[in-house]
Amino acid sequence: MLAAVRSAALVGIDAYDVTVEVDAAAGLPQWTIVGLAAGAVKESRERVGAALVNSGFVVPPRRITVNLAPADVRKEGTAFDLPIALGILIATGQLDSRSVAGRLFVGELGLDGALRSMRGSLPVARHALRSGVRALVLPPANVAEASRLSGIALCAPVSLQALVSQLRGDELEPAMAERTAPAADAEDLDFSDVVGQEAAKRALEVAAAGGHNVMLIGPPGAGKTMLARRMATVLPPLSEEEALEVVAIHSVAGVLDEGMIAHGVRPFRAPHHTISSAGLIGGGSWPRPGEVSLAHNGVLFLDEMLEFPRHVLDALRQPMEDARVVIARAAQAVSFPARFTLVGASNPCPCGRGGGITAECTCAQSEIERYAARLSGPLADRIDMHVTVGPVALRELSGKSTGSSSRNIRARVERARGRQRARYAAMRGVGCNAHASGRWLDSRTVVKPDARSLLQTAAERLGLSARGYHRVLKVARTIADLEDSVSVAALHIGEALQYRPVRRDEKSN
Repeated sequence: MLAAVRSAALVGIDAYDVTVEVDAAAGLPQWTIVGLAAGAVKESRERVGAALVNSGFVVPPRRITVNLAPADVRKEGTAFDLPIALGILIATGQLDSRSVAGRLFVGELGLDGALRSMRGSLPVARHALRSGVRALVLPPANVAEASRLSGIALCAPVSLQALVSQLRGDELEPAMAERTAPAADAEDLDFSDVVGQEAAKRALEVAAAGGHNVMLIGPPGAGKTMLARRMATVLPPLSEEEALEVVAIHSVAGVLDEGMIAHGVRPFRAPHHTISSAGLIGGGSWPRPGEVSLAHNGVLFLDEMLEFPRHVLDALRQPMEDARVVIARAAQAVSFPARFTLVGASNPCPCGRGGGITAECTCAQSEIERYAARLSGPLADRIDMHVTVGPVALRELSGKSTGSSSRNIRARVERARGRQRARYAAMRGVGCNAHASGRWLDSRTVVKPDARSLLQTAAERLGLSARGYHRVLKVARTIADLEDSVSVAALHIGEALQYRPVRRDEKSN
């Protein structure tokens, strides 16, 4: 007898239909799984066999063949356990085939028949909604994630036995996600905790308002990491569309937490400088999202940025420009979103004491130049803002911060982002100034004559590339948005130019 059960598999952060076909024929007892199944899928025969027996079902001595169609696309993961088990029950006459019609099944089985969590339930739920299935059956642990989508009927039985009982009665019990109150920030990060560093705070406010990449340069203990970790606290809340993308990426990667599911928390990723290129950008024999994708719609913080291998840093250039990572393999190419705000932090020299007040730098000029050269020119050109963070005098640390709190800064950032959303309403995928085309912004921005003259003169003297020229204009446009100014004035251009990096030949003069 032949059975067919509908399921789904993942490619990137999207899902596609997989039909699990099961044939139980007379012959020597054996199980065969075909359809380009990866190791975890092939191991399902052991899990499914034990789950069926321990749930009280009969596994007759038959020759069982399982086909995962389409058979020319590689399948991986443990989510096929449940549809394979149901297919065997149908093929051996223990369950009516009509009970699974119009329903999609995913989930891993424990040896006792319990349904365990799986990766990628949100992409599967989105696919099920688009496909018009009657109900999606998935593990209870994945209900909160899948329920972020409205309009799809969910069923989450605790075990295979409970599911079969419901299917025999043709009444699936609907699953409801528990709603939790928003959780407070566990670390209570706030810009008001930072003493001094008003110039750096201002730079990060501009970066947050326009989505600009920023580099913090200063000696150890100046507060670079403290500032960077508070960047996410001033970003506006995720929109529903952004939150769904973030949850889908983290779910596929298997690093989704409850706070992100319930409250749409913007991601903040801070990988160590020993990370590999595949870990940062993404990769593997079966492509997985890297840190740049896990930071999508959030902040990617690279502490000690110049300690990262240069080839790893240079791999950032394409995702920073395209807001997407494409990982090509022989069988297929997988695409992951990667629109993030980069915040880098580095010392001014190898010894770290350059610009400090407690000790003098011992580095030779050649060592400083080699150290700075770890950040290539093309990558530095893609970082809109370079900010010097000086040391804070010890006598100031005992005083209270007089700067704005994260709440006040976030209010200003949200007002500026609102103006940008209105400006780019007709442009898909563009939500702030940093994402807009430089030529488009230049042609549609009112720049006062003295501001235009200042920008052109500075571009010639600083040797700005076309990308650098437009990035200065984008930062100036963001500064004007923070001040609710329709036009870009010379004052805005002047502040934006302060954030450009100094050329190495100018440093030596």
